[in-house]
Amino acid sequence: MASRSRPPAASVMPLMEISSGFWAFKTLAAATELDLFTRLSRSKGATSAELAGALGIDGRPAEMLLTGCAALGLLKKRRARYVNSPLAERFLVKGVPQYFGGFVEMLDKRLYAGWGKLTEALRTNRPTTWDPDVQQSLFDGADPVMLAHFWQAMHSISISTGAALARALDWKRFRRVLDVGGGSGAFDIELCRRHRHLQSTVYDLPHVVEIAAANVAQAGLQSRVQTVGGDLFADAAYPQGHDAVLLSLIMHDWSEADDRRILQKCFAALPSGGAVIICELLVNEAKTGPAPAALMSLNMLVETAGGRNYTAGEYSSWLRDLGFRRIRTVRFRAPGADGAVIGYKP
Repeated sequence: MASRSRPPAASVMPLMEISSGFWAFKTLAAATELDLFTRLSRSKGATSAELAGALGIDGRPAEMLLTGCAALGLLKKRRARYVNSPLAERFLVKGVPQYFGGFVEMLDKRLYAGWGKLTEALRTNRPTTWDPDVQQSLFDGADPVMLAHFWQAMHSISISTGAALARALDWKRFRRVLDVGGGSGAFDIELCRRHRHLQSTVYDLPHVVEIAAANVAQAGLQSRVQTVGGDLFADAAYPQGHDAVLLSLIMHDWSEADDRRILQKCFAALPSGGAVIICELLVNEAKTGPAPAALMSLNMLVETAGGRNYTAGEYSSWLRDLGFRRIRTVRFRAPGADGAVIGYKP
């Protein structure tokens, strides 16, 4: 009689990986704060003892940190000397075009404490990184250092995401793009770098477009990217004269009602044949993932009064209700988004 094969024994390892995930993050965050990767950039590397002296820490914790960074693929060891891995050299050295350290610092200095109160956010349906009883938004009265971390983080994650969006869509049909809530201007910089026929307008709060203008000037794109200060809710209308409106990583900040208001103004600002492009981390229709979108949605519970991540179907339904047609979804892979929902004004 044939013996039955036993089902594989359940393993606790997936739970171990989830529950200890913050160990890896805090290792990266500490190394970033100590400026480890910038110190090692374009060098022959350094020994554990040399780095301990350079970082101003004792030999024991220095060895532990370097071992941890090597285990995570952030450093490599050549004989006795540690050097940056290709990943760290490309993304974690200050001054590189796609510097990701700003996002790491924002997570560490702003969001880590807020996520420590996630159960409170779940029970109260209120953000934990700021107090809506005394602040109008997460920016109101915020520590300037924290705001600097926030904008640097948004720029670093948006540069990579903007580059992915620039590759994923056919931009030949468009000439002028209005980036509503365009923040640091990262999307506009990447779109105009990669598509020389495009011109773009960053539309955001006056103090925000000052940041965008500085980034645009640094990129040498002042002749093709302009900035317009305004308020996407208070202003009666959005700037005219564009054949595409981009909503880049902002729709998850707001409730459905607020998002519909934004989309209505986009519709009014577009000419016939113009398109709205919603670039986001999209939750699947079953609402079972994917993990980046689902966890970013929980981040919106911690950070906003009404935001969450939505499905492509939800965005498509709102666009259809407001009069957009030829609605489709384009998928791609990037740190800040995994797709774009596009609708055209008849």
